[in-house]
Amino acid sequence: MSGSDTDRHGGEEGSRVVVVGKGGVGKSTVTALLCRLLARRGEAVVAVDADEQMNLGAALGFASEELAKVTPLALDAGYVEEKTGARPGEGAGAMLRLNPDVADVVERLALPGPDGVRLLVMGSVQRAGGGCLCPENSLLAATVRSMRLRRHEVVVMDTHAGVEHFGRAVARGFDQAVVMVDPTFNGVQVGARTARLAADLGITSLHLVVNRVRRAGDLERALDYLGRADAAGALDFSSVRELPYDEKALDGEPSVAGLLGESALGDAVGRLAHDLVAGLAADRDGDASCAP
Repeated sequence: MSGSDTDRHGGEEGSRVVVVGKGGVGKSTVTALLCRLLARRGEAVVAVDADEQMNLGAALGFASEELAKVTPLALDAGYVEEKTGARPGEGAGAMLRLNPDVADVVERLALPGPDGVRLLVMGSVQRAGGGCLCPENSLLAATVRSMRLRRHEVVVMDTHAGVEHFGRAVARGFDQAVVMVDPTFNGVQVGARTARLAADLGITSLHLVVNRVRRAGDLERALDYLGRADAAGALDFSSVRELPYDEKALDGEPSVAGLLGESALGDAVGRLAHDLVAGLAADRDGDASCAP
């Protein structure tokens, strides 16, 4: 990923996708499936793990011994200091570079994995007040913003539970958000708040995903809850998808590899992947009528 190549194209042609929602709704599983499926469609995918649990690598199918060698970006003291001028844990009273040059972050720190997906583990800022002026926070936010994308490049970011990452503005610069909910009142309430914050940050395409649909009526119930949470009708979703509850998701857990063949969940996430790239494909090919 190179700024100079992007400039030659006259602008970004790839896409940044952030996956958001309450804890336990299945964000890491769906993020991993999206990454693997998009890579199989020919996209150059960078999977960004910004969840403090850091489970995305295992879901993608990385071996545990490979993941054990990974130092999260926020804890890589040498890299943080090189780019911001201060080491992790410092910052109060220090002169920080608030717009550090991290154009080399993928080449230097990302781990290549299944289907060619590259994994970048961000880590988290372990301190109160997530908006603090600290080098780790500055670097995490700059990393996302600086990933200038060329043709057929996609960044997909798994996030913390809830909405805290928006408070730290790590999600700035993304153009698409997958808002994940389950068919529960609480799940939809969190999803609606997250969607509003995503729109406030300038994310132009919101995709509503209702996960773990078990029976007829689950989708309609979730949409009814959404209507109550969004009484003014301000939210405008580019697509709405339901993902079925699939026992296969437990068979190979934590890896999603077993869902990439014939599985109801894998097929449904494949249709979601189409939603994410359809507009981009239309821009590239001049044909807005590509089929799922």
